[in-house]
Amino acid sequence: FARTSPTQKLRIVEGCQRAGFVVAVTGDGVNDAPALRKANIGIAMGITGTDVSKQAASIILLDDNFATIVAAVEEGRLLFDNLKKTAAYMLTANVPEVTPFVFYVILNIPLPLGVLGTLLISIGTDIVPAISLAYERAECDIMARKPRDQKRDKLTSQTLVYQSYGQIGMIESAAGFLSYFVVMGENGFLPYTLIGLRERWEDPTAIVTDSYGQDWGYAQRLNLQYLGFTAFFVAIVVSQWTDLMICRTRRNSFFQAGLSNPYFFVALLSETCLAVILAYCPRVNGIVLMTGLRFEWWFVPLSFALLIFVYDHFRKLVIRRWPGGWVERETLY
Repeated sequence: FARTSPTQKLRIVEGCQRAGFVVAVTGDGVNDAPALRKANIGIAMGITGTDVSKQAASIILLDDNFATIVAAVEEGRLLFDNLKKTAAYMLTANVPEVTPFVFYVILNIPLPLGVLGTLLISIGTDIVPAISLAYERAECDIMARKPRDQKRDKLTSQTLVYQSYGQIGMIESAAGFLSYFVVMGENGFLPYTLIGLRERWEDPTAIVTDSYGQDWGYAQRLNLQYLGFTAFFVAIVVSQWTDLMICRTRRNSFFQAGLSNPYFFVALLSETCLAVILAYCPRVNGIVLMTGLRFEWWFVPLSFALLIFVYDHFRKLVIRRWPGGWVERETLY
C-alpha cells in the first residue's frame, strides 16, 4: 500500500485484526493517529513524531531506530520463554508431592511422604531454582520462530501440563517410590507387605511383624516412617536436579545452553544444601519429621534422574530434526 489515507490505514489494521493477527503500527504524523490507536501496539516516533501520534500510541520509540523494536520483540520472547520454563519446573514437582497421598489412600500403605515434606519442596528447595530460570539467555533460534498463536500458545498450555504432569512428574514419582521401598525393604518391610498395613501401622497399641519375623513397636515404626519421608524427599530433590537442567531450554539441548547462567549453579547448590540441612541437622530434622539418610540411598533415584535427562534430550533432538512434526505438536510447551 502507498499514499494511504488515515481511513485506509485504519481499515488495513482492522482487516489484519479480523484475520487473527496481533498488529503493531509505527507512525509519526497526525494521519497515523487512528491506526496507532486501533492497533494492538501503537509505536510513535519519539524524535520526529507529533504530539498527536505520541498521545495515540502505546509506546514511544525514543531513538526512532527500528532495530530497537526488533530488540524489544526478542526481549519479550525471552521473557515469555523463561516464564514457561519456570512454570514447567514448578508444576513437575506437584506430581511426586501428591502421589504418596493417593497411594496412601488407595493401597493402604504407610504414608511415604509427610505434609511438611511437600511444603518444604514447594516453598523451600524449589524456590531458588525456579528464580534462576528467569535469568536464562535467549536460545539461538528465538527470532527465527514464527509469531506465537495467541489463542493456542498460552503461558500454561495443554502441552506444558501434559509434559510436566504426565511425563516428567510421573518419572519423579517413580523415583520417590523406589527410594521409599528400598529404605523400607532394607529395614525389613518388603513392598508387598506394606499394602493394607496402614491401620495397624498407625495404631499405637499394635505390634507389627516385618517380612523377617521382627516385631516393631509404635516408636520404632515412627522412626522408620521418618526415614521413608526423608528418602522420598531426597528422591524428589535429586530428580529436580535434572528437571532444572532440562527446563533451561525449550528446543535446544542443555549442552547448547552451556554455562551462560551463573545462577544455575547457585540454584543446584542451594537446593542440595537445604535438603542436607533438613535431613541431617539434629534439631531441624526433628521439627520437619525427617532423619539422617545413609549416603548410598542418595544414589537410588539417580537412575530416574538420568532417564529424565536422556528422554528429554531425545525429545528435543526429534523436535529440531523434524520441526512441526507430531512430537513438537504434542510435547513442545
